[in-house]
Amino acid sequence: MRFLVALGVIFGALVLSPILVEPLDAAEADSSSRRIVAVIEVSGLIDPIEISYIESQLEQAQSNGALAIVLQINSPGSTVGETRLKKLLENLENSIIPVGVWIGQSGATAQGGSAHIVSVAGFSGIAPGSKIGRYSEVENSLLSVTAELRNRRWKGEEAVDFGLVDVVSPTLGEFLLALEDEKIIPKISVEIERADGLIQRGVADDVSITFSKLSLIDQLFHTVASPAVAYLLLLIGLSMILLDFFTGGIGVAGGVGAVSLMLSSYGLGILDVRIWALIALVASMFGFSVDLQTGIPRFWTFAGSVLLVIGSLFLFGAHTTSWVPLVCGIGLTIFFILSGMPALIRTRYGTSTLGREWMIGEMGVAVTDITPDGIILFRDAQWRARVNRLTPIENGETARIVGIEGVILEVEPEDGAAIDYREMRKTDQS
Repeated sequence: MRFLVALGVIFGALVLSPILVEPLDAAEADSSSRRIVAVIEVSGLIDPIEISYIESQLEQAQSNGALAIVLQINSPGSTVGETRLKKLLENLENSIIPVGVWIGQSGATAQGGSAHIVSVAGFSGIAPGSKIGRYSEVENSLLSVTAELRNRRWKGEEAVDFGLVDVVSPTLGEFLLALEDEKIIPKISVEIERADGLIQRGVADDVSITFSKLSLIDQLFHTVASPAVAYLLLLIGLSMILLDFFTGGIGVAGGVGAVSLMLSSYGLGILDVRIWALIALVASMFGFSVDLQTGIPRFWTFAGSVLLVIGSLFLFGAHTTSWVPLVCGIGLTIFFILSGMPALIRTRYGTSTLGREWMIGEMGVAVTDITPDGIILFRDAQWRARVNRLTPIENGETARIVGIEGVILEVEPEDGAAIDYREMRKTDQS
């Protein structure tokens, strides 16, 4: 989850520090006479939530008679279809108040659908170190998308020279003053003389710079619609559901898994996902579950690992995710399946509350050779079994249960065991 709204106010104060905005006494200010410049932070992929938010803020700024609305963009692209994106571009282009777009702070990006938002703005700026380019193939009345625009990104001065943005502005404050210099908005600045005698421009007392972000709930759903978060939530959800299946009953793991899967489902529904890769990820958990039941990682663990890697690498189509969440997702999932989950299962089934002591002394039938590991059939259920290496049990022979370790039954032959069970019972009774 991103910064709270309160931190947005602090952020605004930092980026506007070059303007030296003086605090205004609320008791003395007449809010009805103040002129407003609305600043909206647009970050992450442009999804339906973000578009609805931009359009609502634009409508509100127009109804309030704001001097301008400024979008501060840091976005790698969009998740919506061409029709929905074109509608947003038309609303921005036909706005009755000036629309400015600033790509910042340094290191920000505007590509794909977000680059088109920059192109329809009445005035645009970019921070040094920020980039624009890799336009999506969307029809734009102000821009013809060429192969170069689709495949390349421009930084700072290069973007200005190529005509993609109007000005380089290191800070949002300087971009707002550039709006005034270009006669996009009325005069909003005053000259302030500092103590050292230097003159610096600041915002006039009757001008209010407002900052706004998505609400916390909208921010949550906007965040889970990012590829990295949706992918990690999917793996967490599948792993927790698998763990809850083996530990019996519905517990905390099942609840966490269900919530993670619901949030992930929303994000995956917004993003461009390859269905076959998603099926591969789900199938990998079935592969892991087979060997978790037997207690020893074998073929199905290998198959599950291969499906996990393939599904992770090819899950997203148009949208990409960095190697960090991929490595974390694959590595932590395999570690949890091979190490953490068996330990949790042993702990769960090793408690006396399950009341499985009655199984000791009962007889089962080997359905595989147990040398020393194999499977026995006990009361129509197959169990993983282990025997002393000196007394192997062949397929079809009777086996006696002499102990339980986690989900593995310790067994011995009915006759010829290292310590005959019947003799041990006579010794205990005497």
